[in-house]
Amino acid sequence: MSSCMVKSRSRNPHAAVQVDPDSAYITPGTLDLEQLFWTGTTAHYTHFNEVWPDVYIGDEKTALERPGLKDLGITHILNAAEGKWNNVLTGAQYYRDMEIQYYGVEADDKPTFNMSQYFRPAANFIHEALAHPQNKVLVHCVMGRSRSATLVLAYLMMKHNLTVVDAIEHVRQRRCILPNHGFLKQLRALDISLQEERLRQKKETQDQQ
Repeated sequence: MSSCMVKSRSRNPHAAVQVDPDSAYITPGTLDLEQLFWTGTTAHYTHFNEVWPDVYIGDEKTALERPGLKDLGITHILNAAEGKWNNVLTGAQYYRDMEIQYYGVEADDKPTFNMSQYFRPAANFIHEALAHPQNKVLVHCVMGRSRSATLVLAYLMMKHNLTVVDAIEHVRQRRCILPNHGFLKQLRALDISLQEERLRQKKETQDQQ
């Protein structure tokens, strides 16, 4: 199916979407995704948590405490709160003598902000860092609940083929996260797009057989 069809099918954020008729998986509407954060067991809030092997989500305090980063063995930092919006004032210079690779994202924690523009570069940054087994990545914002969590969820979806539901369930069992409503809409659209791509690949494979 074309990308235009993806957009049209995902236009209603409250509707569930089944992309592959042969699959039992259905992408939930945004309100149903929000409910995932309020049901069942979830983690208590702490300054940082390892949510995937060698991937940590943390807050401003974690990012600023250089000795703690050294103790954790952090080698890469993705700051999802760089710049003018509710920012964490670190940057590459802040870590210049620590052999830490830094990537900053100027994101506003508002539902109207287009976080999806950073999904792929952030996922690539994390993925390339973890290509070396000695590396560890900290993804942070101010609280480590919305902006940073959104980028990690997108990484798990894009690089580990998790659905948005599986990604949320995995991370929320390890950290108290709550992406804003707009970010969840964007993750839902990403989920539909990834499902469409897998369906295309499946059909191409079937046509070649």
